[in-house]
Amino acid sequence: MNQQNINQQAEAAQKFGKDGMDAVLRSFGTLSKASQAIAVEATDFAKQSFEHGTATLEKLAGVRSLDKALEIQTEYMKTSYERLVAQTTKMTELYQNLAKEMVKPFEGFAAKAQEQAFKAQDRAVGMAKDGLRKVEDESNKIQDAA
Repeated sequence: MNQQNINQQAEAAQKFGKDGMDAVLRSFGTLSKASQAIAVEATDFAKQSFEHGTATLEKLAGVRSLDKALEIQTEYMKTSYERLVAQTTKMTELYQNLAKEMVKPFEGFAAKAQEQAFKAQDRAVGMAKDGLRKVEDESNKIQDAA
């Protein structure tokens, strides 16, 4: 193996490492942006829930009959449940999108890694064959000389 081949392999390994680091950084960038969106969504939901609960308490404070109080509480529970289901769906979508986006930078990376591994294997096999031929040639020279 000559110096040029060693340099080429070192450059290829360096580029591969750089590509991997770039993919990691892009993935972390996606995580950061998505985390902010998720935090905003959760905060908005908490604020709306507080406002919804406060409005319900104000309604209950002015009630004069048990039937009206039960009606207000029932409506509150129903709308709270519906809001929770909608929010859960929204948050699930945000997390699913986050997972998909975080994987994207690595999609081509695995294929490149496999390709480079096969190339390295082919080079190693070629070098082993060359080395074996040289040993056989030297062995034949020694036998011929004897």
